[in-house]
Amino acid sequence: MPDRSNGPMGGAVLLLDLDGVPPRERVEAFHHAMTDTSVPNRIRHEEPDTGMRARFEGWRIGGLDLFDMRSTGFEVRRTAWHVRRHRDRPVVSVSLQTRGTHRAETGGRQRVLGPSDICVFHELAPRAYGWSGQGASRAVTLDMADLGLPVEAVVHASLRLRASPLHGLVLSHLRCLFHEPERLQADPGAAALSRTTVELVRALLTSAAWNADDARVRGTMDDSLPTRVMAYARRHLTDPDLTPERIAHAHHVSVRHLYAVLARAGIGLEQWLITERLERARHMLGDPRWAHLSVGALAARCGFTSHSHFTRRFRAAYGTTPSALRRHRPDTRAEGPGG
Repeated sequence: MPDRSNGPMGGAVLLLDLDGVPPRERVEAFHHAMTDTSVPNRIRHEEPDTGMRARFEGWRIGGLDLFDMRSTGFEVRRTAWHVRRHRDRPVVSVSLQTRGTHRAETGGRQRVLGPSDICVFHELAPRAYGWSGQGASRAVTLDMADLGLPVEAVVHASLRLRASPLHGLVLSHLRCLFHEPERLQADPGAAALSRTTVELVRALLTSAAWNADDARVRGTMDDSLPTRVMAYARRHLTDPDLTPERIAHAHHVSVRHLYAVLARAGIGLEQWLITERLERARHMLGDPRWAHLSVGALAARCGFTSHSHFTRRFRAAYGTTPSALRRHRPDTRAEGPGG
């Protein structure tokens, strides 16, 4: 039975651990957990009598549900009959394979998935999924209404995600969600992170679903460009060669188009990059783990090539120098840029 004693601030919620269940009751417990966290399915196990094991954990980050699942071999099949019995708010699941070789069937096509694949299933479409032997996966579920894409578009896109130039970016973002989910779910930015994740997944699916010349794709890609640029820039923030030209090239747009779309979103790219780098430096200056670095070395870690330029911009943003802030923490609490 799922253990829901841990709230959002208490770390992972243990949804199932078959090691504590008598062997004869494990099939029923597994089915109960899958029904409790998902929707009705037909489930087949490789070893229902001799060695069946499984452990499910979950987290809630803003509007996202995250799941970590490890188990012996199984197959979950959702038929049209199961689809008609969906929950009130259907979801789209986005999963990563972290152990073993996984098999998926959707849209009449069978696929084999590995650790560099993203697997997407829409709750309102029949599908099959599973693996042989010991396997593991991590999944994020998004509310269908928040995603705002029709079922057929999600199914079509799920078969050709690697064709999208956004695949690597979204794969990296999803992996990062599971690095420290306990901290993320308690962070004040959890709601914003949830919205960013939905936007990135929507952009990936839209990009993969239609031809790049389709006006729907261009509109959605432009709408999600600020989110994608910020996610990309934060991943490469420590690189001093992170220029507008590099960012535009990575997103397959011209520099002029990049500036135009960001301007409509109220974002000045250079100032945003400096603000992000300054904020990272401010946190590092107050973190004992970085106390061994000189201020100049720390500035370089945050993407600044000039110590004097860093110090000047830091003083303008926070009203004090980096060295003074480091000396007076934790007693001194500097305001953010513009504060």
